Amino acid sequence: MPKAAEAAQARALTDLPNVGPATAADFRALGIVSPGELRGRDPYALYRELCRITGVRHDPCVADVFIAAVRFMEGEPPHPWWHYTARRKADVAADPALLRVTARDNDADA
Repeated sequence: MPKAAEAAQARALTDLPNVGPATAADFRALGIVSPGELRGRDPYALYRELCRITGVRHDPCVADVFIAAVRFMEGEPPHPWWHYTARRKADVAADPALLRVTARDNDADA
């Protein structure tokens, strides 16, 4: 099935550009079950929360995919996830806490 060309066409998470079954599962683990729920979300906060709930520090490229999905749902045209890599690197250089996942974060539920 082809990916959505604009946000209004996205009915399922896997309709989103860059989102396959694994990323859709990550979104569901975060409590996001439909594309519209991504609007207004902070992709960096989603990344940190995914790392916290899974107990794994995911590759920062996961954040790029999250950025791509959120921006698409907020009206940007579809871009490959790597389109956002330079922006993520600049954002993290300015504020390293954006992707900082600490052991304490993972112990929060303990």
